[in-house]
Formats: sequence, C-alpha cells, structure tokens
Amino acid sequence: MAGIFNIHRTWEDWASMVLGVLIGLSPWLAGQQGDQMVNGNAVVIVGALVIALGALELTGLQRWEQGGEIACGLWLIVSPFIFGYAEADALRYWHFVLGALVALLAVVELWQDWNLSDEELAQHGQ
Repeated sequence: MAGIFNIHRTWEDWASMVLGVLIGLSPWLAGQQGDQMVNGNAVVIVGALVIALGALELTGLQRWEQGGEIACGLWLIVSPFIFGYAEADALRYWHFVLGALVALLAVVELWQDWNLSDEELAQHGQ
C-alpha cells in the first residue's frame, strides 16, 4: 500500500483540478452565493488558481506548483474569517474541507517529488 504513494501520478493532478472546480462551485453548492466578494474569492482566486496549478502540473511539473496549491488550500481555510462568513455553516464547512483536501494533496505530491531531479520532473505525465 505504501508504494502507491511513492510516485506522483497524473490522477493527482486531475484530482487537483476537480477540487478547483468544486471550490469555484462551492458558494452555489452551499446555497450561499449572495456575497460577491466571497464568490470572487472562491471562483476567480482560489478555484481558478487550483485548476491552473493542476493543469501546469500535468504539462510541466515543478515543485513551486505544489507550494502554490498548499497556499491556496490554506487561504481557503482562513477565508471565512477574513471575509466574515465564518458563521455561514455550510459554506464554511465546504471551504474548510476543500481547502484541507487541496493542501493535503499538494503536500503528498511535494513529498513524492522532493528528491526528483529536474529531468525526472519533466518526465511526469509522459
């Protein structure tokens, strides 16, 4: 079982992009799409960035991409407190869970890629 997590696989990059889509849809999934600032944060900032970083990982894997995903996940976790919707239970939970999943997946990917050379990183997805 441990061997399955030793190599960065392309399904992880696709999973990142799916999480990005879910983040973008989260205000509507939670039924709390009334605040434009919250919507912009979820759709334009975090969701789009996670999708873009996942796509970049598919085409040209580099370690900074996982760092960006970790930052996006952590930002999404603290967003309810920054934008004042921490009392909005459904959306807060969506963002806590999705942010944690993005950050956790990125940490696993970073761990998998840590000792790879630039040439080995370039072979990802081929």
